[in-house]
This record gives sequence, structure tokens and C-alpha cells, in this order.
Amino acid sequence: MSGQAAIVHDLGLEAYGFGGDHPFNPLRLRLTLELCEGLGLLEDHTLVGSEPATVEDLLTVHSLNYVRRVQRAGRAAGELSDLFHYGLGTADNPIFPDMHEACARVVGGVLAACRMVAGGEVVHAMCISGGLHHALRSQASGFCVYNDAAVAIARLKQEHPGIRVAYLDTDAHHGDGVQWMFYDDPEVLTISMHESGRYLFPGTGGVEEKGRDGGVGYSVNVPLEPYTDDSSWISCFEAVVPEVLRAFSPDLILSQNGCDGHELDPLTHLSATMRLYEHVPRRVHDLAHELCEGRWVATGGGGYDIWRVVPRAWSTLWAAVSHQEPPETVPEDWLAKWGAESPVVLPPTMRDDPEDYPPGPRAKEISDRNRRTVERALEQALSFIR
Repeated sequence: MSGQAAIVHDLGLEAYGFGGDHPFNPLRLRLTLELCEGLGLLEDHTLVGSEPATVEDLLTVHSLNYVRRVQRAGRAAGELSDLFHYGLGTADNPIFPDMHEACARVVGGVLAACRMVAGGEVVHAMCISGGLHHALRSQASGFCVYNDAAVAIARLKQEHPGIRVAYLDTDAHHGDGVQWMFYDDPEVLTISMHESGRYLFPGTGGVEEKGRDGGVGYSVNVPLEPYTDDSSWISCFEAVVPEVLRAFSPDLILSQNGCDGHELDPLTHLSATMRLYEHVPRRVHDLAHELCEGRWVATGGGGYDIWRVVPRAWSTLWAAVSHQEPPETVPEDWLAKWGAESPVVLPPTMRDDPEDYPPGPRAKEISDRNRRTVERALEQALSFIR
């Protein structure tokens, strides 16, 4: 498989979901994979299976007490009041059967993707079930129980001493869990571009969060104004990400590709379109080849318009990972199958029509504010990164 791209997925990875009307719905994975297949993007690729993460894997970033609570919760054992302290059994993170097993499978998928890339089996890999970036050392948070990216980074650091990992997060929500777990580590650069925490969960991710001790400067945050559109977001991305990555000189890039910044997403206040979700993967791909011999692992993340946005965004992501160009139109068979179940009309094209997303009345003001944020973030980061 050397030199190729891998997509890590199996049906076990679709068990992570909270049921009912919870916005985190694993159906989005099935919709994406079937769209990839319908577009012809899987013709030369087979899905790579993976093993669940072990408890030892999880303990690289999570506490033993917490892992034991997750195991008990999934077996309906233990007092619910005790679990609340660990963020379990809340509205965001309801308990579901075999919770530990489902979450460990997601971590194992991302870990497998990272090991394949770091070990030279493939140049790029993708695991869209991953991207659960809010989970903390001893607490579930924001639909995330275990932190797959953090576990994978910690394992890479153990298995490849001295490796420098750049974690790039373009989810609408701040990548807080990964940031805090490596907040003092100069071998892990975290970059998060997200809607400002003044208005959106988890309420963190200000420019002043820059790392501590030896890691000062290695946490880079770009909080964007609500209603930021493609043009401003892409401008901010291009001003910060290439320069900071070049200063850091990573050995591997791990990207979290949440697509909940789309204007149609019901949980955020950003105004991106498919233009952004085509631009970012292509640029990360190019930067990986420029800086670290192509070593790039892509995960999913947030995305709550599961019908119109997520399948197109993550199919486009896989196209970039696998060096392919997606067709411009959504396959008729996919539209016919899923259109019958969708509560909304499914878009027939992979790109959004710009006329459907005109600039808002405050576009210039928002862009100016974002530009000032970028200047602060960039000056701060480049003063410390070595």
C-alpha cells in the first residue's frame, strides 16, 4: 500500500451515537461513505479495518478513574449522580449501551490511521469517525467521550520519539480538549480556527490561550466572528496556517475537519459554504507535501446538517486525501435513496451556488475584526515557535 491513501472505516465505527433526537447522529458516516462510493471515489480503495483502542492506549491521556466510569456507564452500572461529575449522563453526553466499546473503536480507528502514515505504509489516511476533540482527561464534553486525536498523538510520541505533530482544527467549535492535553508541549502544535467562544460552546479558544511553560506559543487560536463567510475564513486561514506550520516544521499533520461552520448548520453561527470545505483540505494536502513528505491524517468532527452538508464536505475531504477530483453532481441513485428519508431537499451538486449565499450586510466589519484577530495570533505564535 506504500504511497497510497487509506480510508479507515468499518461498521463498528458507526456505533458511536447517542440515539433519539441527539444532534450527533452516526448516520452521517453512512451517508458520506455511500456518497463517496456513488461518486466513484472508492473504486481503487478498500476500507481498512481497525482494532479498538486498549485501556493502555486510553490512559496515555485519560485517567483510569474516568475510563472505569465510562465502562460502568455502558453496562448500566453505577449511580448516575456519580457519573455526572465525569460529564456522563448529561444532555450533551447521554449514556448508551456499550459506550466504552463504541468510543474505543473510534480511538482505535484514528490511531490506526496515524500509525499507517507515521510508519510509511501510506502517505495520507482518513478516519471520519474521529475528531472528538472536546473530551478532557477525566470528563466527557460536547458529544465527545474519549479524545481520539489526543490518544493518537500521545502514542505517536511514544512510538516515534522526537516526532513533531501539528494538530489543525477547523471545526466551528474550539478544539479545547486536544489543546489542554498538550498545552505545555513544544513538540505538539495545536491550531484551532473556530467561532468565538463569546457566543459558542465551549467558551474557550481566545487568542490569549497560547500555551504554558515550554509550550508557550505552540497553542494558536483564531476565534472568528459570528457570520464569518468563506472569503474572510479563507483569508484568515491563509494568513495564519501556512506561516505557523512552516515555522514549526512538523513531521506529521493531523487535521480535524468538522464542517459545522457551514451556514446551514443548526448549532453554530458561521456562514461558510462548500467553497471552504474544498479549499481547506486541498491546502492542508499541499502543505503536508511541502513540509513533512505528505504525512497527513484527516478526521471528521462536528457537522449537524447531516443531509445537505456533511456527506458533501467529507466526500470532498476524501477526494483531497486520495488525490482525486470529485464529480460536480451528486449521483442520482444516492439522491433517490436518501432523498426519500431526508427531511430537507438534498442539493444536486457538490458545490454550493454562490447566489444562494450572498454576503451579509456586516461582511466587511466582520472581515476587519477577523483580520485584527489574525494579526494578534500570528505575532504571538511566531514570537515563540522554534
